[in-house]
Amino acid sequence: MERLGTGIGWRPEIADAVERMPGIDWVEVVAENVCPGHLPDSLLRLRERGMTVVPHGVALGLGGADRPDEGRLTALAERAQALGSPLVTEHIAFVRAGGPVTASPRLEAGHLLPVPRTRDALDVLCENVRIAQEALPVPLAVENIAALIAWPGEEMTEGQFLYELADRTGVRLLIDVANLHTNHVNRGEDPAKALAELPLEAIAYVHVAGGFARDGVWHDSHAHPVPEPVLDILTDLASRVSPAGVLLERDENFPEPNELVGELGAIRGALEKGAVGREAAAGGPTPSDPAPMTEGAARMPRNRPAEAARQRIALAQAALLSALVAGTPVPEGFDRVRVGVQARALAAKRADVVAKVAPELPVMLGASYRETFLAYAQRHPMTGGYRRDALDFAEWSLREGRLDDARVRRDLREWWLERSGPVPRSRRPAVRLARATRKVLLRRG
Repeated sequence: MERLGTGIGWRPEIADAVERMPGIDWVEVVAENVCPGHLPDSLLRLRERGMTVVPHGVALGLGGADRPDEGRLTALAERAQALGSPLVTEHIAFVRAGGPVTASPRLEAGHLLPVPRTRDALDVLCENVRIAQEALPVPLAVENIAALIAWPGEEMTEGQFLYELADRTGVRLLIDVANLHTNHVNRGEDPAKALAELPLEAIAYVHVAGGFARDGVWHDSHAHPVPEPVLDILTDLASRVSPAGVLLERDENFPEPNELVGELGAIRGALEKGAVGREAAAGGPTPSDPAPMTEGAARMPRNRPAEAARQRIALAQAALLSALVAGTPVPEGFDRVRVGVQARALAAKRADVVAKVAPELPVMLGASYRETFLAYAQRHPMTGGYRRDALDFAEWSLREGRLDDARVRRDLREWWLERSGPVPRSRRPAVRLARATRKVLLRRG
């Protein structure tokens, strides 16, 4: 694995600042947010300067019961090729559930949800990872995620689960130290224990990000400064191995560029502090040697048929996701309070992302947008992507008669009509003809 150095997540809001920022060796871009044939000028300029750009996928759902979608894999491969990337990354998570296998509606989470650390889930994940590896033109690395909730009946720690995954598939690991901190606060898991159990030689690079505490849990927001405990975990990791790359993630609430530069400096400081500890311990065991597997992990079957496991995982994930987004009963064994916190977080994220992909909606609806959207979300789980969600929300708002202002109702109807068909309404032949006829009649009058 080539050395990447210190990087930052490229986002359109900070694109200009990233180009001018000192000490940036590489960037990472959300794969689904770029089009291979129309790359942003900023990314093209970075590539011309020789800077590495890594596509980071969020929609594959490698931890889901279904096999990876061929179209999504093709799209990820196209982005890797267009960007000339040395690898691509995704998450150990499920993002959708339901469908024919469970005889239930297909539901989208709109967020990364944790997979159970069980033998069934590992078997399914390993097969999904192998499918993805075969479809991609460059190596794949997968990321540990942050979790608000824990699955009942888990059979492995996070470190054991990741060790076995890497051992069985050869996949690289993207270790997010902020997510280790989140799981420490929310699930009582020891970050040092997780690091001790990881196959350190499999680490491709490292993520660092900020978050905040609310409702008694830690939220991995990517919208706040990196806290000291996260930097401490980074130092611990760097005391065990020298990571090929470390990247700062920030998705919203972007500060002034000098603040981001300061955070990058703190990250470098944590790495240097860890390197001192690693050098001091150089006379002991090789820091990059993998931790020994526990007896339970070592006995895990390696070639079990996945179909029965897929069925069990499909039913379990559909039941949990339905409780989170459709208000069905919480499955047995889950913490009901935590499921409620996660459900509210998912609905809030839906409202925020829909406002980004369809910024006209909060403008038209004003202060009532969020309250109206959350009322819609309570009874209408997301079944497609966020753009489909925006259209469904607009249609529901018009149908439910929640709009007292005639102007707002008219504007929203026009917005929905323009986008609801396969071709924008303004470009449909009948509409163009009607508008042309109207102009001729007006000129004659």
